[in-house]
Amino acid sequence: MRIANVRGHGALVYGERGRERAVEIASASGGRFSGEFAELYADWGSVREWAAGLTSEEIERHSVTLDRAELGAPSPAPRQVFAVGLNYRAHAAESGFEAPEHLPPVFTKYVSSFSGPDTTVTIPDEGSVDWEVELVVVIGQTLRCVEPSQAWAGVAGLTVGQDISERISQLRGPAPQFGLAKSFPGFSPQGPWLVTPDEFADPDDLELGCAIDGEQVQKGRTRDLIFPVPSLIAALSQTVTLFPGDVIFTGTPAGVGVGREPKRFLRPGERLDSWIEGIGALRQTFVGTR
Repeated sequence: MRIANVRGHGALVYGERGRERAVEIASASGGRFSGEFAELYADWGSVREWAAGLTSEEIERHSVTLDRAELGAPSPAPRQVFAVGLNYRAHAAESGFEAPEHLPPVFTKYVSSFSGPDTTVTIPDEGSVDWEVELVVVIGQTLRCVEPSQAWAGVAGLTVGQDISERISQLRGPAPQFGLAKSFPGFSPQGPWLVTPDEFADPDDLELGCAIDGEQVQKGRTRDLIFPVPSLIAALSQTVTLFPGDVIFTGTPAGVGVGREPKRFLRPGERLDSWIEGIGALRQTFVGTR
């Protein structure tokens, strides 16, 4: 199942790439489910069961052409947002750190930085703005002290994310400012939609990458995560309770700008395309403040 946030409303997505159609859940269900996308996670199991039972005639009757310009983040109002650092060995090395042996560093990105898949992002003129393509997980049920073997059952779906990062404010002392430096407006684009885990042959092995103006700068596979999705969810749930709709940025592979020699950062006028196989792509264009 693919499900999108269309103008704040939940919609099932059907069709081939570039020709997708949307079925608004509230209208197709006759009002059984809320029109507000964020509220669907509270009854995620029922939503999936209902969607699986839709007939081709019902889908055709309720479907409309999907407009990417209307798409928002697949979980627009999570209670909690977790972001994981140093979760690929090559990225840890390019960042000057040893690969973590226990739980990797966890910080947050603030919801005010969330956006949909196709956006124009304003970057600070004096900043050093970097890219970090990531697999993003959305939680589908309340989880507390679960085992890795139980984790996938608690996942609503997967989407593409960018953990855009302003490195000057992130790294200047006396201590790093991870959350704020990664939460400027538009610094957390996600989408284009959520894909449920059953849609993948192996949800633990997906290719992801990004390119700047057509030049590939990152490419990796999620099988190389030091702490894969089940391990991350299990570890987080030992400390906190995970709620339906919570968002987890799982970490980025090697190839970020700060790890290059010479360093390379995003500039106004450039376009960043990010993708994950089996999900889709993000498209960000950058402008300056002046």
